[in-house]
Amino acid sequence: MMLEIRDVKKTFDGHTVLDGIDLDVEKGDVTAILGPSGSGKTTFLRCLNFLERADSGTMVFDEEKFDMHTAKKAEIARVRKKTAFVFQNYNLFLNKTAMQNVTLGLTSGLGMKKDEAEARALQALEKVGMADRLKHYPNQLSGGQQQRVAIARALAMQPEIIYFDEPTSALDPELIGEVLSVMRELAEEGMTMLVVTHEMDFARNVSSKVLFMDGGKVIESGPSKEFFAAPKQERSREFIRAIREARE
Repeated sequence: MMLEIRDVKKTFDGHTVLDGIDLDVEKGDVTAILGPSGSGKTTFLRCLNFLERADSGTMVFDEEKFDMHTAKKAEIARVRKKTAFVFQNYNLFLNKTAMQNVTLGLTSGLGMKKDEAEARALQALEKVGMADRLKHYPNQLSGGQQQRVAIARALAMQPEIIYFDEPTSALDPELIGEVLSVMRELAEEGMTMLVVTHEMDFARNVSSKVLFMDGGKVIESGPSKEFFAAPKQERSREFIRAIREARE
């Protein structure tokens, strides 16, 4: 098992946001984290990368155990060296080109030499179809292009897991496909991914597992095909019915 998460809890101002979340991730898994707005999905993902500090919970990553509440800076740094995070709103530096946005983490975070960082960044940008936009600044790119640069930035770090926080939710509908296409290709190549998403076709057809959350709890988890074909819990069935009705 690459990643084991146990009993993650988090409250904000007395409100329980995460109430004992468990998750197992094997190498190559693409786990879609689904649920209604406010169910705790994004908070859970941010806790996994220590962007939020959980109140309690344990993480076993590559056989090393971490306390998610008391982990020290050096421990968090070890986790983050193995992971990358793709944000909903890209989080690109507006005063840096696509190439500079991708190389920054390599030179400042990993201490890589500039020429080596640029070679790796170019490879990552080529992978997401952005090699012809190396010198473009974010305000010269569409939302879909900016998100592809953000994915290239994640790939360049050569992580073991990439966390995606609703990567298409800030995009116009016609731009969603280009980002999902990149993610689909990564999944086919065996990249381990955790994806908070409202894109049900991606969850059904690309992800291998589903974690369905509501009210800060895991309502149901299991293989994606089984979840969509025959959900076991009534709350899961209600969720899928609502999706189908919204499409009709």
